[in-house]
Amino acid sequence: MIIDRVQVEAINSFSNVELLKEVYGLIWIIPILTLLLGITIEVLVIVWLEREISASIQQRIGPEYAGPLGLLQAIADGTKLLFKEDILPSRGDIPLFSIGPSIAVISILLSFLVIPLGYRFVLADLSIGVFLWIAISSIAPIGLLMAGYSSNNKYSFSGGLRAAAQSISYEIPLTFCVLAISLLSNSSSTVDIVEAQSKYGFFGWNLWRQPIGFLVFLISSLAECERLPFDLPEAEEELVAGYQTEYSGIKYGLFYLVSYLNLLVSSLFVTVLYLGGWNLSIPYISFFGFFQMNKMVGILEMTMGILITLTKAYLFLFISITIRWTLPRMRMDQLLNLGWKFLLPISLGNLLLTTSSQLVSL
Repeated sequence: MIIDRVQVEAINSFSNVELLKEVYGLIWIIPILTLLLGITIEVLVIVWLEREISASIQQRIGPEYAGPLGLLQAIADGTKLLFKEDILPSRGDIPLFSIGPSIAVISILLSFLVIPLGYRFVLADLSIGVFLWIAISSIAPIGLLMAGYSSNNKYSFSGGLRAAAQSISYEIPLTFCVLAISLLSNSSSTVDIVEAQSKYGFFGWNLWRQPIGFLVFLISSLAECERLPFDLPEAEEELVAGYQTEYSGIKYGLFYLVSYLNLLVSSLFVTVLYLGGWNLSIPYISFFGFFQMNKMVGILEMTMGILITLTKAYLFLFISITIRWTLPRMRMDQLLNLGWKFLLPISLGNLLLTTSSQLVSL
């Protein structure tokens, strides 16, 4: 069989196109893997910081044996959970029991797609970025409810119901606060919201233009993360361990991971929405810009933006960890009353005032 020159060129071009597609697919995986590695390191740092800060507040010695300053303690705990036996409830719904933790983790991980860590340093700059985060994060309580229901345990089921009720109660005020920020910035893109705050430097932060919204967002974020004083779904005095009572091994570790991932996401969104994101907001002279080293300027600005964003996020983390050892746990009726009778009217009034001011300024 004789193949002419045109057919050979067509075959070669087709193979080149297929090769480029495979290379592009591999290149697209690199930023995702980098993000996952960064998230893993951040979670380990948050666990270590919480233990150190908690020990300091309680005037005791924190982790100190696993690695220098106890830095490897979180890795040791994760490794222990990974190799522990995975016990399944004999009369529970095993498929739902296994899927519940995965749904909670995946929904939180998807939220990182729209979080800008630096200037244009974001996986997906969507025009509906903040509302995509709200939509995705509302899936996590479904996983917790599935975990509580499938455990065939009254404590677990009560914890799952509490998680669903708490999430619904505080998600509405949080959404109203995000909507007010979108109206001020004339965009729902996380990148546009940060850039809108950079026009006036430090005094352009939404923290100063939306102080009531900031407080409501802060309280609602703590409730969404199920942090003290809002950790009713897993109150150990009442529900043993809530929806995770029947879990062990790596599945229990996934719930542990969800709580810290959720806290990290909330901290980053507080930074993006209210604290100016990656902008330093203080004039500074670049050493590399002085010597006209343009490539180094771009790398330096991206690195500085990431460090500034994480520094502001850790400020919120410090506040949430401090609150954990400062305020007592609320009752369930107090928690629901705070969400429906106080935060919801306040956030709605804040949204109406923001809308009125925007209409007047037109």
